[in-house]
Amino acid sequence: MEGRPLILASLSPRRAELLRQIGVSFEIHKARVDEKPKIGERPVSYVIRMAEEKASSILKTNHVSLGADTAVLLGRQIFGKPEDEEHGISMLMALSGRTHRVVTSVALYDGSRQETISVVSKVTFRNVSKSEAKAYWATGEPLDKAGSYAIQGRGAVFVKRLVGSYSAVVGLPLNETYGLLKRFGIECW
Repeated sequence: MEGRPLILASLSPRRAELLRQIGVSFEIHKARVDEKPKIGERPVSYVIRMAEEKASSILKTNHVSLGADTAVLLGRQIFGKPEDEEHGISMLMALSGRTHRVVTSVALYDGSRQETISVVSKVTFRNVSKSEAKAYWATGEPLDKAGSYAIQGRGAVFVKRLVGSYSAVVGLPLNETYGLLKRFGIECW
């Protein structure tokens, strides 16, 4: 089990940077999954399923694959990546002055065993004006971000409070991911 290579089943530069931050060596492969929620699927169940499907979509002998998914949840509504400017600004306006949940699930799969963890954080936005949302959209930063914002970027100016894991909101809960990696014999540091 020791010394098996890790595959990150994601093209997310944020997840790759977080793994590098804790000294993990890995390859990157694009996960091929349908990211549409199933009818009636609960938001947290959706995020868990996405992480597991991404991890198991990479089948390579003697490797461990890591799949992860992050969603912004306002009530039972899933805020994924914005489809266009109107959608992105509408998400930011819906989050304005409110507290939402950010759920990140991480799954490791080695061909015979899969383990999954999920972390829920609460993020409170200050009141955001429509002109601020439009100016933020114009930066290009929200284009590929769940909830149409990046807490690790310019979107941080909207965040009034965070309760939970900062790295999970970015896209990979490092404390919990480290524990999973250790259980699969993946070296850190």
